Amino acid sequence: MRSTDNTKPPPATAPPPDGLVNLKSRLAVLGAGSWGTALAVRLSRNGHNVSLWGRDREAISAMAASRCNTRYLPEGILPETLTPTADLASAIAGIQGIVVAVPSEALRGILGQAALAGLPLTCPLLIATKGMERETALLPHEVGQECLPHHPLALLSGPSFAGEVIRELPTAVTLASRDTATAQFFATVLHDRVFRIYRGDDLVGVALGGAGKNVIAIGAGLSDGFGLGANARSALVTRGLAELMRLGTRLGAKTETFMGLSGVGDLILTATDDQSRNRRFGRLLAEGYSVEEAHKKIGQATEGVRTLVALEQRRRKSGVDMPITQALHAVLYQGADPLRTLAGLLERGRTDEFPVRGSLHAE
Repeated sequence: MRSTDNTKPPPATAPPPDGLVNLKSRLAVLGAGSWGTALAVRLSRNGHNVSLWGRDREAISAMAASRCNTRYLPEGILPETLTPTADLASAIAGIQGIVVAVPSEALRGILGQAALAGLPLTCPLLIATKGMERETALLPHEVGQECLPHHPLALLSGPSFAGEVIRELPTAVTLASRDTATAQFFATVLHDRVFRIYRGDDLVGVALGGAGKNVIAIGAGLSDGFGLGANARSALVTRGLAELMRLGTRLGAKTETFMGLSGVGDLILTATDDQSRNRRFGRLLAEGYSVEEAHKKIGQATEGVRTLVALEQRRRKSGVDMPITQALHAVLYQGADPLRTLAGLLERGRTDEFPVRGSLHAE
């Protein structure tokens, strides 16, 4: 298929022999938002030929002309080895690896489009999406396994604001895969002096940590927006993590995953720094903005809002009590008063911080 956006992808290289990475691999990043752009720049700076695909042809053409994603990451210059394109078929032609960094609601559709556009069979897939599919309550890797069952899969998550990544500020993240060769491939192409990769195999724990932290960050923003103080925020974040751990272990995750970068690390970042869209969203609600008004002011996807529906669904199905999640769901989707609801959490009855081992009920 001929490209219609006046850009040419770099020439494809041969597949890496014996699972090793060539000095210059041919890679594609799907999703030209802030996170996808930051990852594409990171890969390009590491010496790889990268196609950055986005569906907005005008935005992609502007990016190719200016060599900058002026809408989301104006501080970052696109390397010469990075090719913005709106032609999906050319973006994935001859690639040795694909990274998907789109909002959770778009993940299934984009993976399906990539398969139809000729994604090379068994091409390794790295999902950098944080969230859950609202309609099915599936985690990103579960969506990936349904859509591309024959492709080895990995997840990328952890405390990583895109703006800091593109400015080359030190960042450490978790890359999880049950396939050793896939984990090694993506760790090799991404890891460098400022972007450190820690590998693991707990897909459920990494995915749930990346999704759930956005929900808890909305609560932290609400709490701070109402002026409830640092003590309340700290309590909310800590108990929010406990909720995610209860659900995660019920779904087969490892407890220690939630103590790592993709768990408590990402939660602390998202719940305490105003670079977080989810935290800012909560603050705007506390200031009296409606959900729709808050979305407009932020101007980008707020994953926690969509994830909240799926997380509540998954919690009910699993029979796990998650008071903070339930309270936030009541605020956003049932018209509950935000301040009264948060106060109600603090007025809950006394209990043990660490209940009997194996309990899935709220502490």
